[in-house]
Order: sequence, then structure tokens, then C-alpha cells
Amino acid sequence: MDKHDFVIRFAGEGGQGLVTSADALARAAAQAGYFVQTHSTFPSQIMGGPASSQVRISTTPVLSAGDGVDVLVALNQYAYDNHHQDLNPGGVTVYNAEEYELPEGGAYFGIKADELAKSTGNARAANMVTIGAVAHLIDFALEEIDSFITQRFTRGREGDEEIIEANIKAVRLGVDVAKSSGFIVGQLQASNSPDYKQIVITGNAALSMGATAAGLDFYAGYPISPATTILVWMENNLWGEGRFVHQVASEIEAINAIIGAGYAGKKAMTATAGPGFSLMSEGLGLAWMAEIPLVVTNVQRGGPATGLPTKSEQSDLYTSMHPAHGDIKMPLLAPGTIEECFYAGALATNWAETYQGPVILVTEFGLAERGENIRRPDLSEISDMNRTIYGDSDTGKRYDSWDGSTPLPGMPIPGGPGAYVANGSEHDEIGDTTHLPRHHIRLTERRFKKIDLLAGAHFEIENVDADHIIMPWGSSKGPAREAYERLREQRENVGWLYSVALNPLPEEVKDVLKTGKKIIVPELNYLGQWSSLLRMDGYDAESITQYTGLPFRPADLVDSIRELIGAGVTA
Repeated sequence: MDKHDFVIRFAGEGGQGLVTSADALARAAAQAGYFVQTHSTFPSQIMGGPASSQVRISTTPVLSAGDGVDVLVALNQYAYDNHHQDLNPGGVTVYNAEEYELPEGGAYFGIKADELAKSTGNARAANMVTIGAVAHLIDFALEEIDSFITQRFTRGREGDEEIIEANIKAVRLGVDVAKSSGFIVGQLQASNSPDYKQIVITGNAALSMGATAAGLDFYAGYPISPATTILVWMENNLWGEGRFVHQVASEIEAINAIIGAGYAGKKAMTATAGPGFSLMSEGLGLAWMAEIPLVVTNVQRGGPATGLPTKSEQSDLYTSMHPAHGDIKMPLLAPGTIEECFYAGALATNWAETYQGPVILVTEFGLAERGENIRRPDLSEISDMNRTIYGDSDTGKRYDSWDGSTPLPGMPIPGGPGAYVANGSEHDEIGDTTHLPRHHIRLTERRFKKIDLLAGAHFEIENVDADHIIMPWGSSKGPAREAYERLREQRENVGWLYSVALNPLPEEVKDVLKTGKKIIVPELNYLGQWSSLLRMDGYDAESITQYTGLPFRPADLVDSIRELIGAGVTA
């Protein structure tokens, strides 16, 4: 049976090469012209503990992790017991026959991947054995896997040819086992390669690349899941004259370091997760008051405290938009796809320069380490905006009253002309401390008014004449979009509204919200944080929440939305 879409999941425990297997299959499929998306889930232990990694391969762009699994590779009994219920009708399990046995008669067969890998002369090729078995089950062209292996292991080193030969042999051994089982899941349709160049990249890498394309030249960070790979990327790529990367001793040091860098004229960023973001609260308040350009990325994870450090939630929205005490509402970008991560990284860097202040970029574990093929960004198309620097027309009063009708006063840079006091206390026009009410009034209004300068974030508006409008944010975009398209196919009258910028919302988005339509918000938290914030602004919004640490399944969203609009769930 021809199929255009398959989900393959590798499940076992941490350290068994699950991520490597899913990534290799994804890259081979992407190289062959298919669209792919990976998703991993694992405990916080360095080794061991239940884990899984999957790849969705499709002839059309992949929006979500999917509803179920077509092929399950279960490397231990626990993995089989806890994942086989996710198999789609007609799905097949490949189990590790060296670890456990299953009774005859089920939709599964065993494979001794380690033993077969050793027979090739390369004991590390066990994952290629299982990939070969999977390739047969979905009728994936073996020559495409051969091509991927050849490219992957041609490194200009002695022994490359032997490694390539052993891996290709391992794939064939896996194919043979799958053939003898008699199972077939379906036939993967021929790829429909796009007419543009693509790259396979994670969300954290895409965000980092976007920020550097916009001129980021200073990064300070402290390791914390799931933001650590941003620090690693910066250490490997942000180098050259005038650029600086440093691993600091704490999140407090990170925020203070980028405040100093921003004050000194650098385009500065740090990245952290919820616990680290909380530690940055006071520093963010200082950056807001002193109007220092900088970017803080909060890669959300599950729960308060240590919580679920390797699971995904969208539960830091309140904290991210209002991170410090007092009247603060930060500019906030929340990309929903890997491609949007790239452009949000660039836009956040430019926004900080445009309005001379801190910008929050919010992503999630579900985006951070998810792999996906996207259109290769043209770095030359990314604008490199710079703050207005103190010039001859400036009065020397950086913190003068401002209502948007005149250019924002230039920011003096240490060592250049002009001067001001970067003051965390309320201050007058040049930054000297004052407690006079008139100064607090006008500067509070100035700080909020400056946000009106920010624009350019991606947004989507469709069928907003409908009575109910679906408005996800962040990583829930993909599953929600897939649900929306299914509902439209079922002739349900629903609309679509989406914005990467949550503050400020694009005027076009606010115009839709002002019509009074019922807004349905799928989001991964308990409190329904985005719908709550929308209701605070007077809009009729209600959330569909999930707090499992896992992404939405489109089918579940379809049923939840149908129930909410009174259409009844599908059979």
C-alpha cells in the first residue's frame, strides 16, 4: 500500500544510540528528498532510564510528531510494554531478540542487531542493522541509504572505505531479517523534492545562527537543559575579531555580563531555562530601567524547580513576559517552527537594538533539539540593525520624554561622545537618581511606548469570519495547524490566527481579536497562560491544555476542538 507518511520510533534506554538512529534515518531521508522531523524524549539521567527518539518521514512538509507510530524498534521489554500501544493499525514492532523474547503470533519480529553488526567487522554498526530492517518495512530505497552512509563516513581518513562497506553490509543484514519476517508496513511514495536547497537543523542551532546573522557579537551563558546546546554552538561558531563567548559561573553572572556588554555597545545574548531565568529577574529589571539592549532566550522545560528538565512545556509565559517586579511587560517572541527559530533569533537581536532595551525570546525543549529540514536561510537577506548612537543632534538627555513622534534619542557608548548614567533607580533625563513623581510617570510611559517601535514578526490569519478561531503559540503551532486543516476538511467552520510576536502583537492580529470571536488556544501548560493573558486584554479566549511533557497529537486536538465548539468528537 502506497503511503506518503511514516513515523518510526526507536525506544529503549539512554545510551543505546536511539537519537543517533533516528537522526541517521532522518538525514538519509532528507538527503533523498523527503521532509523529516525528529522528536526525542528521555529522562534527566546521563545514562540509562527510559528514552525514545523518533522520525517522521513524509512527501509533504511535516507539521508535527504525528498521532501514532508505524514502526517501533523496541530495544528492551520496558520499551515494548510502554510504546506498543502507540502503534497505528498495520504497524510492526522490531524487538531486540538479544534482550528479550515475545510470544509468537504478534505484529512483531526479533532481530539480533549486535550479533549481526559484529559479523560485519564493525560492532558499532548495530543501529545500521535496525535501519536496514526499517527500510524494508517501509520500502525505503536502499541506494539512498547507501548514498547517505558513503557521504557520512567519507572523511578523508584511513579506513573510511572499510567503515562504509561494513555499514552498508549491516543495512543489508537488517533487510534480510525483515524480509524473512514476512511483514511490510507500506510502500513509501517517491519523494517530491522541493526546488530549493535545504538543511537539517535543530531549533537551538537555527536560533543561534539567526542571532549571529543579525550581528550578535557577545554571548555569555551557563549550562542548563535544554539551553546548553546554544552555548556549545556559540563556542564553536561565534569567533573572530570583536566577538566574545564565555561560559560563566552562574545565571546571575550571565545576565550581568550581557548587561555590561550591551551598555558597552555590543549585541549581547544569553540563553537559559526556567530556573536560570528566575535568577535573572533582578538583572532584567535593571536592563529595563536603564534601557540596555540585550536578548535573553528562555528554552522552556517542564515544571517548577528541577521539574522535568528533559521534557517540554509552555509554562514560563507569565514569567517571561513579566520577569521582574514592578511595571514590566517585555517584548517577547515565541517561534513555533525550526525555520521560525532562525528568523526569531535574528529579529530578537534587531529588536533589542531598535528600542534600546531587553528582548525575551521563548522556545521550548520540543523545539530546541528537534531536527527538521528547512529551506536553507540566505544569510545575506538578514538585516543587521544597530541602535541609534549619540550624535550631533542629540541634547545629551538620553532619557528625555518620548511619545513616538520624534526619533529615539541616541545612546552614548563608553569612549565616544555624550554621557549618561545607566541607573536602575528611577532617574531624570541624564540618568541621575530622582524620586520626583513627574519623572517616574514620564519614564514609565516612555519605556512602554518604545515597544511600539517593534514590528516585522511573522503572523498568519485565515478564515477569521468563522465563529471560532484557533490561536496556538510556540511549538503547539504544528499540531494545531494539522488539526485545523483536518477540521476544515471535515467542513468545520474554524479560523486560524498565529503570531511569533506575543508582545507586541501585530496590529493585524489585534484587529481580529477585537472582533469578539471565540479564541481557542492549544498550549502545553496547566493554567492556560496565553488565553489568560488574552482575557486580561479583554479578548474571549479559552485554552485546550496538556501537561504531559509531550507534544500534542493532532487527532487529540481535533477531538478537543470539536467538543469545545459543540461539534462532537469524531468516531
